[in-house]
Amino acid sequence: MVDAHEILNASILIVDDQAANVQLLERLLREAGYANVASTLNPLEVCELHRKNCYDLILLDLQMPGMDGFQVMEGLKTSDVDSYLPVIVLTAQPAHKLRALQAGAKDFISKPFDLVEVKMRIHNMLEVRLLYKKLEDFNKVLEQTVQERTAELRESEARFRNLTELASDWYWEQNATGAFTHVSGPVMEMLGVGFTAFLGGTSDGETTGWNPAERDALQAKIAARQPFLDFAFSRLAADGSLRQFRVSGEPMFSASSRYTGYRGIGVEVTVKN
Repeated sequence: MVDAHEILNASILIVDDQAANVQLLERLLREAGYANVASTLNPLEVCELHRKNCYDLILLDLQMPGMDGFQVMEGLKTSDVDSYLPVIVLTAQPAHKLRALQAGAKDFISKPFDLVEVKMRIHNMLEVRLLYKKLEDFNKVLEQTVQERTAELRESEARFRNLTELASDWYWEQNATGAFTHVSGPVMEMLGVGFTAFLGGTSDGETTGWNPAERDALQAKIAARQPFLDFAFSRLAADGSLRQFRVSGEPMFSASSRYTGYRGIGVEVTVKN
């Protein structure tokens, strides 16, 4: 919400080549309690003034010599202040109202001025403008928070990988379709097969030596997206020896609770004679 104090302290620029009109509007605004009112008789100054002061509202006459209000609005659109054009046009020509709105003006005030209408339109316009700025500021803070949180998660993920790789013989990740996206450690040397076969894959027929019941149990846990800790399995090596392993894993989910795959660690626990 926007309170009355914020509205009365908003910055306003009056642009009109007629000094009498400027004086009338300045007096009206100051009597209404607006504390930050500026003016210019020169339309060529408007874009530079807005770049310096970022006005919350510009009251802009359309018919001025040298540069009319439509040209001023075109210049304001190229300003890097923000994407919002905070302009109420001042016009005595009814036909200009639609064109002004199409050019980006947010509202219009008819000449000669109805002072009650002027105050109402200015108040309403400032309330909308300040709400827009609050939303824009909130979005910037939210974007910054998301970026910081993402960086923290990436740093945490890197630490997790480093720690698990140090505490285990291998680390692995697979995506939601079961394809492996990251494997570290001497898996090939320890298991004697490619890592796809380790979790029950069938690439290149790598199925020799595995206990079918253990393989089925592990596959069932992954299919059910269950975490598992120190799941024991064994494999008969080519030399006839029985090698024993333990593997732990957990499902991964995105911030929106979408399943993205598994990650885990494994160690060999074969008792050597």
